[in-house]
Amino acid sequence: MHRSASSPVPLPFTGLRVLDISQGIAGPYCAQLLWQQGAEVVKVEPPTGDWGRHVGVVRGADSALSIAYNVGKRSLCVDARQPAGRTLLARLAGQADVLIQNFRPGVASRLGVGYAELARDCPELVYVSISGYGADGPYADAPASDSVMQADSGLMVANQASDGAPRRIGMLMADIATALYAAQAASAALYRQARGGGGSHVEISLFHACAALQVHDIVAHAMAGERVAGPVSAPNGVFDTADGRLAVLALNNDQFSRLCRALDRTHWLTDPAYADNAGRMARRDALHEALAAQLRERPSAYWIERLTREDVLHACVRDYDGLAAHPQALHLNLFEPLAQPGGAPLPYARAPGLAQARGLVPAPAIGEHSRQILADWGVAEADVEELLRVGVVQQAEPAS
Repeated sequence: MHRSASSPVPLPFTGLRVLDISQGIAGPYCAQLLWQQGAEVVKVEPPTGDWGRHVGVVRGADSALSIAYNVGKRSLCVDARQPAGRTLLARLAGQADVLIQNFRPGVASRLGVGYAELARDCPELVYVSISGYGADGPYADAPASDSVMQADSGLMVANQASDGAPRRIGMLMADIATALYAAQAASAALYRQARGGGGSHVEISLFHACAALQVHDIVAHAMAGERVAGPVSAPNGVFDTADGRLAVLALNNDQFSRLCRALDRTHWLTDPAYADNAGRMARRDALHEALAAQLRERPSAYWIERLTREDVLHACVRDYDGLAAHPQALHLNLFEPLAQPGGAPLPYARAPGLAQARGLVPAPAIGEHSRQILADWGVAEADVEELLRVGVVQQAEPAS
């Protein structure tokens, strides 16, 4: 059947119910990616809120972290310390298509929403567990965070300084990578379910995700017998110009020839010392010294024009303001204004590859949609009022 241009194809997870009882980054971002693909996502929070609301850059009651990974969700505030709260949580879990949790092993079962408990009555459920080190083993109960995992998985060594000192990658790489792997695995589980394979338990750990993320470097280490640090080609680096910085590199002989022409250094093409990458790597310091001296003589625009003319690999070194002003970012509408309460609209980059874009919806306040969610999920009005009265459920006050 062909659809007209006025009848867009529904997003793949339209109608899917996701119960997100996770906190922080890996679980919430996994759920948010499913929202971008069409799912309805209910974020369940304790009265104090997701711990991610209170760390990093904060504006009003929201942190940048919490906003980024919870756009589009509706929030239900449940006090699962109370027996009635655990009962309600289990009831809602029984109606979900996907449940996402990132508690330490055993905690979800104590709350009555472990996979074994739910799967008996909900065999079609796709249940996503995200942990630090996995469900069992000597480190299963060890505390984990992004920095801990970057240290423990080799990521800090992968980002070592020129003197060999390990360095943390300056973003939440371990958590973000885990979220991406979890969303992919959940999507695969939903595809399996749609083909009649039933529900499944998707188990993802930050430890495993970080190893998978580094598969090339780990294989290279095994082949070389040691960690090979730094670029794999020469020249390859960041160089100052008269008014900025450029990353410039050549990965093979053809690219090196292009660079030589762009810099009017065609004599390098006939120098046996630079005939292949091995020779250039052996003389990397001399190459970089020559490039640094030449590039700092002129402004970036001059070199960009010459490098572009010869199709040389290069780029300006940009900060986030520079990225927002990038001509290609403007052409793609890469950043969309997110009208988050509490201040000016915020720039938001969606996940790539979406068939179509849902309208951006601000990240919710704690318990902003509690009443409506419970009504939508079949809880009688009188029961909702009683849960609110005794404090098992909380409803946020309307934003002023």
